[in-house]
Amino acid sequence: MSAIAKKMGFWQCWGMSVGVMIGSGIFLLPTVLAPYGWISLLGWLLTCSGTIVLALVLARLAGTTDHAGGPYAYVRESFGDLAGFLIGWGYWVGVVFGVTAIAVGFAGYMGSIFPIFAANSLTQALVAAMGIGVLTWVNIKGISEAATVQLVLTILKIVPLIVIIGLGIAYGDIDNFPSFNPQQLSMAEALASTALLTMWAFIGIEAAVIPTGDVENPKKTVPIAVVSAALSVSFLYVGASIAIMFLVPSEVLAASESPFVDAASHMGPGGALLMGIGALISTAGALNGNIFVMGQMPMLVAADGLAPSVIAKKNKGGAPMVALMASSVFSAALLVLNFTDGLVGAFSFLISMSTLSILAPYGLSAMAEFKRSWHSAKGWAGVALLSVIYTLIAAAGSGWYVFFLGVGLFLLGILLFKFFHLTR
Repeated sequence: MSAIAKKMGFWQCWGMSVGVMIGSGIFLLPTVLAPYGWISLLGWLLTCSGTIVLALVLARLAGTTDHAGGPYAYVRESFGDLAGFLIGWGYWVGVVFGVTAIAVGFAGYMGSIFPIFAANSLTQALVAAMGIGVLTWVNIKGISEAATVQLVLTILKIVPLIVIIGLGIAYGDIDNFPSFNPQQLSMAEALASTALLTMWAFIGIEAAVIPTGDVENPKKTVPIAVVSAALSVSFLYVGASIAIMFLVPSEVLAASESPFVDAASHMGPGGALLMGIGALISTAGALNGNIFVMGQMPMLVAADGLAPSVIAKKNKGGAPMVALMASSVFSAALLVLNFTDGLVGAFSFLISMSTLSILAPYGLSAMAEFKRSWHSAKGWAGVALLSVIYTLIAAAGSGWYVFFLGVGLFLLGILLFKFFHLTR
């Protein structure tokens, strides 16, 4: 492993989780959630609570194993190779969709700064593909380079959220605040729908538990970092979401492709430009972190003999080049296919697919903790059960179309496992 990976401490782990979580999710979600009214804030609170409980479970699991891989390693240890493979597969599928969704957000904010890049859907797709390509190249150069880029971008990306919260306090107008439930949904429908969407913004909480082999004293460092990251991001997300609602009229917000730029118009043209640059940096950081994880997961599965060994091969920089290149090709293909729905439509579909795919690893990780703790630590078993319930609630908001696509992908995973097993 590289020297920088071996020296990862608390702040690097915290930055890894925060850096992957804060990306295009929070910067485009105000638009996606605008039609729901301010009942969406209840969805945020539900998701924040569920994520903190989930972080506690991941922290507990990280403190009891030396194996890298996060949810994949926990589930494989508890339920066997097939379950482990399916979680690794589902997680990888979720991150592939996630990389595409983040690239969509990247293209949206690039277009807000340089209007020529927002000319049409094809142009936006090309910009998004360029973002995937450049950051895949950075990751292929080596773990050290990817980690350096991620650390810098994580520090920079927090600034726009703090600025928006400050603007909301200084310039917020109660007349802009949306009605409670304009679609007249039942409370259950509204919470299920908004919880799935807001959960997307927390995907990445597990980023610090995947490369535990490269962390100093991982059984102590990783748990503290994961829980701290969940608390930090929860505060920033809820604060920024409330501020946006006070700063941008709901009808404008629902049609915006760059809501943070619109909110920053109170600072004048210069403020909007700076916010657009900040959001662009943030999405680039999330894109870089997710591409890093997108290569790590298949590499770890292949290293355990559950996938073709070629996927586990690393270059001189310690990067899983084959896994990174193949994964990025899939993400780029999804990008072209889904831009036919327009930026916001593509983003909504992609985050639903990504979140649903990754909720399975989260839920089964919680079940692994429940199994471990049932006879020895009933309190932790209860926390794990709450995590399972939360993931089911979030998954319920996916809709039948996305749900059946997700089921189909996991059935495909079973076929792949059997195929790899027969050809070993």
